[in-house]
Amino acid sequence: MAAKLIDGNLLSKQLRSDVARRAAALTAQGRQPGLAVILVGESPASQVYVRNKVKACEDSGIHSVLEKYDADLSEAALLARIDALNHDPKINGLLVQLPLPPHIDTNKVIEAIAADKDVDGFHVNNAGLLMTGQPLFRPCTPYGVMKMLESIDYPVRGANAVVVGASNIVGKPQAMLLLQAGATVTICNSKTRDLASHTRNADILVVATGRRNIVTADMVKPGAVVIDVGMNRDDQGKLCGDVDFANVKEVAGYITPVPGGVGPMTITMLLVNTIEAAERN
Repeated sequence: MAAKLIDGNLLSKQLRSDVARRAAALTAQGRQPGLAVILVGESPASQVYVRNKVKACEDSGIHSVLEKYDADLSEAALLARIDALNHDPKINGLLVQLPLPPHIDTNKVIEAIAADKDVDGFHVNNAGLLMTGQPLFRPCTPYGVMKMLESIDYPVRGANAVVVGASNIVGKPQAMLLLQAGATVTICNSKTRDLASHTRNADILVVATGRRNIVTADMVKPGAVVIDVGMNRDDQGKLCGDVDFANVKEVAGYITPVPGGVGPMTITMLLVNTIEAAERN
């Protein structure tokens, strides 16, 4: 029997409806939530991501500010603009779209964002709070994955969870959230020996490597929940994930599609974090 799909589009609509309700309540009090997005350079992918974020804000009743700058913007000028937005009372959330041009220090930029406006959850203060189980903001993609598991009422506590990928944006925080939910967690990376020996034991398998078809059907435990965070292009130029979807869906119990799975959830959780920031303030 083929796996059941976890529909990120449908779940996103449900969550965004709640975001819109909460945004309307704040706006009625004269406190409309606000998100500022800074884009440096002309990356086509980044422009698409930013456009989708701004539209999602507008559709949910969140005030959005989009600032675009040429790729030659100086690091000092970017830091100065971040500082100004940090002190803008109309802005509850602030993010700088990554990646940045090579002459700009990404870590310095992330740390320049006020921790209480860091709706991406990348600031070292927020990473530390996540590590200690008291997150101010949960990084959007891992937060979305947890909401997907919640939507199927999956018993995370006691489950064996394997995360393939150890980035600061997805892999590491994903492992922390699963651990806090009571799972037994294994983190794999590009240097993991015999990856399949780990993935076959996973009740929950989260794959976030950026490598197409890194997980095949023979690497998946029958009935497992497979969450595909990857975003790649196949030989025909169509969007695909890190998982061999066509074959893995015949083994797994639940699976997320690409597109239409984790992607829409990432932007939705950005809206949730922005609302939480506005309510907190």
